[in-house]
Amino acid sequence: MTAATRRRGRSWQVSLALGAALGIAAAIASRRAERVVSDGGLVDWSRAEGIAVKRLGRAPGALSAAELSASRPDYAAAMTRIVPLLEARLGQPLPGVVERWDVVDRAGWARANLVTFKHIFGRVEETLRERLMRNSRGPVTPGIATLANRFIATQQIGFLVGFLGGRVLGQYDVALLSAESRPGRLLFVEENIRATAAALGVPLRDFRIWICLHETTHAFELEAHPWLRPYLADRLERQLAAFVEETRTLQLEGILQALRRWRDSSGEPLAGLLSPEQRRLLRETQLVMSLLEGFSDWVMDEVGSQLIADVHGVRERFEARRNQRRRGLERIVARLTGLDMKLEQYRRGERFVSGVAAAGGREAVAHLWDGPDSLPTEAEMADPVSWVSRIAPATLSQPA
Repeated sequence: MTAATRRRGRSWQVSLALGAALGIAAAIASRRAERVVSDGGLVDWSRAEGIAVKRLGRAPGALSAAELSASRPDYAAAMTRIVPLLEARLGQPLPGVVERWDVVDRAGWARANLVTFKHIFGRVEETLRERLMRNSRGPVTPGIATLANRFIATQQIGFLVGFLGGRVLGQYDVALLSAESRPGRLLFVEENIRATAAALGVPLRDFRIWICLHETTHAFELEAHPWLRPYLADRLERQLAAFVEETRTLQLEGILQALRRWRDSSGEPLAGLLSPEQRRLLRETQLVMSLLEGFSDWVMDEVGSQLIADVHGVRERFEARRNQRRRGLERIVARLTGLDMKLEQYRRGERFVSGVAAAGGREAVAHLWDGPDSLPTEAEMADPVSWVSRIAPATLSQPA
């Protein structure tokens, strides 16, 4: 046997041994991946929480539990003042909100929102897992593909919640997809509220009242109108269902389709990655969110002057903060997540509600939450008088 023949023989033996070893390793990894997914779902929620909390722990202005607790009397006093004024202005009681609020740090906000994410994912992950197992082809086994997706999804959610947790001031935390439709609660992120008040040069107590008023108005919108939560939940569920239906995990075809939609949408960062049906549902949701934000800002102008001496000064400084141009990573994340879109929601919604008030007065504004049929269309959002003419024509002669 020549030296060359012996070398080829050894090469073939090494290749065979290596191939067998890789095959065994792949089988073991695949079985482990399937066990991991079966045991823990498509997201490692504990790991996602760790990623978010670690990121938030590096943010300046961290507060101790004692410091958070010491701020609670200020919030209690603010809520005691706000709720009666809101009830008088809105003409109906505000159900239960006074008792359902909490002061949290950034990590506390992250944990609360991860519970919501987990609930939403639980609605779709079984179908998504089945589709993943069906659609995976080639050398990447279904279990490994699922484990790869679990890793990616965990990193993405951990990063996103950590990013947002450093910016959110307050939130009306409501479980839209909760089977028992349990009431929401108000969360005030004290670390971010203090940091923002200092950055704006606004007295901390006034700024706390201002945030409480904004979020309590959102609570009124959702709790006092029983149709609104199911309406939003329906659109969210249908968007999730459309997402599952279109899922082509780790397949080039699906990626190319998404990129083509993004290109054809002139680069709109969020809607461009969605199907036509998803875009339609998103537009409907955006209309409601614009109305929620616009109504809240309008109410704040109406009621805020009774609570804060320089309410217009607070608002002007906060508006300047909203409009501040983002840079670097923050700009990229804002575009990809649709946060830039939220700024326009504030502006568009406030213009609409103010226009309704100017055309039909407070009586017309009271019809905003009559039901799904009273929601403005895209055209009416830009022409409030046409909405008043359709929904509350008798109010057109009334002063704002």
